[in-house]
Amino acid sequence: MLERQITVVNRLGLHARAAAKLVQLLSSYRSRAFLASNDREVNAKSIMGVLLLAAGQGSVVTLRLDGEDEEQAMAAAVDLFERRFDEGE
Repeated sequence: MLERQITVVNRLGLHARAAAKLVQLLSSYRSRAFLASNDREVNAKSIMGVLLLAAGQGSVVTLRLDGEDEEQAMAAAVDLFERRFDEGE
């Protein structure tokens, strides 16, 4: 199991488009994925779950992955956050 805290740096936070990109990315891996913020944990492969976190810019979220491809999934997800979900900010 891998776990990492990630700061949401894009201006709009985990809004619908960013959440959809994250869910689509994580859904391409076999590992189970969970995202937590403010004492709430959700399935990170669920768009509704990710949106319910309401993680705005500057929020710190914890990504937890468990499975055979967890390292690759973590690297890809961290890269997506660092690229600011390709929003060009």
